[in-house]
Amino acid sequence: MSFVLSEYDVIVVGGGHGGIEASLATARMGLKTLLLTQTIDSIGRMSCNPSIGGIAKGNIVREIDALGGEMAKLIDKTMIQFRMLNKSRGPAVQAPRSQADKLEYAALARKTVEDQENLDLLQDTAVDLIYENIENSPDGRLLCKGVITERGRHVPAKAVILTTGTFMEGRIFIGEYDAPCGRLGEGAALGLGKALRRMGFSVGRLKTGTPPRILRSSIDFSFLQKQYGDKEIVPFSFDNIMVDRPAVPCWLVYTNEETHRIIRENMHRSPLFSGKIEGVGPRYCPSIEDKVRRFPQRDRHQLFVEPEGLNTQEIYLNGFSSSLPEEAQDAFLRTLPGFAKAVVTRPGYAVEYDYMDPTQLFPGLETKHMAGLFCAGQINGTSGYEEAAGQGLIAGINAGRYCKALNRRAKGDLSAEYVPFVLGRDEAYIGVLIDDLVTLGTKEPYRMFTARAEYRLALRHDTCDERLTQKGYEEGLKSAAQLAAVKRKIEGKAEIIEYLKKLPNVDKIIFAPKENMAAETDENGEDIGESAETLPQIENPGFNQQMWQAALIDYKYKHYIDKQNRRIEKMKRMDATKIPADFDYTKVVGLSAESTQKLEKIKPQTLGQAGRISGIRQSDIMLLMVHLR
Repeated sequence: MSFVLSEYDVIVVGGGHGGIEASLATARMGLKTLLLTQTIDSIGRMSCNPSIGGIAKGNIVREIDALGGEMAKLIDKTMIQFRMLNKSRGPAVQAPRSQADKLEYAALARKTVEDQENLDLLQDTAVDLIYENIENSPDGRLLCKGVITERGRHVPAKAVILTTGTFMEGRIFIGEYDAPCGRLGEGAALGLGKALRRMGFSVGRLKTGTPPRILRSSIDFSFLQKQYGDKEIVPFSFDNIMVDRPAVPCWLVYTNEETHRIIRENMHRSPLFSGKIEGVGPRYCPSIEDKVRRFPQRDRHQLFVEPEGLNTQEIYLNGFSSSLPEEAQDAFLRTLPGFAKAVVTRPGYAVEYDYMDPTQLFPGLETKHMAGLFCAGQINGTSGYEEAAGQGLIAGINAGRYCKALNRRAKGDLSAEYVPFVLGRDEAYIGVLIDDLVTLGTKEPYRMFTARAEYRLALRHDTCDERLTQKGYEEGLKSAAQLAAVKRKIEGKAEIIEYLKKLPNVDKIIFAPKENMAAETDENGEDIGESAETLPQIENPGFNQQMWQAALIDYKYKHYIDKQNRRIEKMKRMDATKIPADFDYTKVVGLSAESTQKLEKIKPQTLGQAGRISGIRQSDIMLLMVHLR
C-alpha cells in the first residue's frame, strides 16, 4: 500500500550543503519545497574537514553569498579561526578560509532550514523516482514527477533535485571491515542508485576518505607547532561589515620514518590496494597510505591538527586520512610527536558511493535523459562542501525557473518557456566548475583550483558581489537594499580610480607587475612559487578602506584585466552562437567520426561549449560554425 502526499513544486533529496542551498533557493523563490533527508539531525553536518573556504573554494562561498545563498552567513556566525590564504601572492589567487565549530554550524544550518517559509522537512529515504515517458520525444526522454520513499510514500512534485552526497549506495571501509554506510554510524541510502541505472543513467563509483578524530586531552601540544589565524577577519558574507567570534589556534605536526614503516607493513590490509574498493579517490587529497606509497622518497608529511569546535574535545587530523585497520591506525598515530598517548574517538575510514556521469547534465544541472530532474554535489562527481553548495544553489534556481514556467503554462500562458540560469566561465568559479563537469566529465572527485579558471583575475573573491548580486536580485534572492549597496561600492571604486589618475607620478608608483597570476598552494594551503609584487603604498585620503584596496588592485592590474577582458569577449561571441538541441552532427561534411560521437554525447548548447570538449579540434569548430551559418 502506498501513501500519497500532496504535490510539491520541488523536492530536494539530501540535507547536506548542496541540499541546504537548493531547498532554501526554491523556497525563497516562492515555491512549495520539501527537503527529504534520511536524518534531520544530520542537516549541515561536516562529514570531513571542519572548515569552509580555501583556494578558489573561498571564492565560491562568496559567490554563493552574492547570489543569495546561505553558506557565507553560516560560516561567519560559527567560525573559530580565519586565514586569508596566499597573501604573499597576486590578488587573483588569494582566498579566505575559516575553521568552523562543526556542531554550531550544523545546528545553525538546521535552524535556518526549519525557519524558512515555504519549506517542509521529511525524514525518510528516497529509493525511486516517479516518472513517465514524454509523448513524442524523439530520444525517449522521461519526465520526472516526484519520488518514492523507503516507507512507501509517493510524493508528487514538478521537479526533483538530487543532492545525495556519499550516501547513494554508500559503503565504508576500515581494513577488513566494511558496512553499508554513507558516514560512520549513518546508514547508506540504498535503492536510488539501482533505480537510476534501471532508468538508463550512466552511474559509476567514486571514493573519498576521512582521518581519525582524536581526544584533545590525550595530545601533548608542547611537541606541536602552534598556528594562529589572522587578526583581521574579512567576512565571507558581503552583508557583514565585521565578524566577532572566539579565535582558537591550530597546530602543525609531521609524520616520520617510524610512521611510514608501520603503514608500509600494513599496506596489504588497506582496502584501497586489496581490491575491495573499486571507486577512484581524490588525487589532490590522498590517504596517508597512498602518500607513503606514491612518495617513497619523502621522510615526512605535514599534518594540520585542527579543533572541531569550542564545545567538543575532538580534534581533526588534516592530511591523515586512512582506511587501514583500527589497530594499525592506533599504532602509526602514536608515532607522531605529542601523540604517544593519543586516544582515538572515531577511526579514519574510506567511503565508496554512486555518482552519475556529469556529462549527462545540461549546464543548468538538469539531466538530459529526464526533464525536471536536477543533480548537485557529489552525485555529479565533485568533492568539497563549497563545490556542493555552489551547485545546489544553481540547481535550486533552475528547478525554480522550471517550475515557474510549468505553473504559467498551467494557467494558460502557452508562451512560457523554461530558460536555464547559467553562469559563464568569466562570471564565477561556479560557472567554471559546472562547465568543466558537463563538458569534460570527471573520472575522479573534482576539486576546484584557481588554475582551472582561465579568467581568474576577473574572479577575485572581493568582486563576487559586483559580478553576481544583480543576478541574485533578478531571481528574487537578493533585496533592493543589497543591490543598492553593491552599486554604491562600484561607484565608490570608480571615484577612487579617478582620484588615482589625477595624482602626480602615479604610474611610476603603481608599477606594472609580473604576469604571475597562476600561483597556487599545495594541498594544505601552503604557498608555492614566486611572490607577486605588493600593492603600492599610497596614502588613503579617507575612502572606505576595502574600496580603496580593491580600487588599487583594479588600477595596478588594469593592463592584465583589459587583456583578459578581450579574451572574454571572444569567448562570449562563441558562446552566443547557439546549437539547436536537435542538431544532426552527421550532416556536417568533414567532421570525423570521433568528433561526431563526442558531440552527440555531450550535446553542447553553444559553439563555445563545443570547443571546450576534450579532443574537439579547432578545425571541427570551424566546420560547425560554417554549417550553423
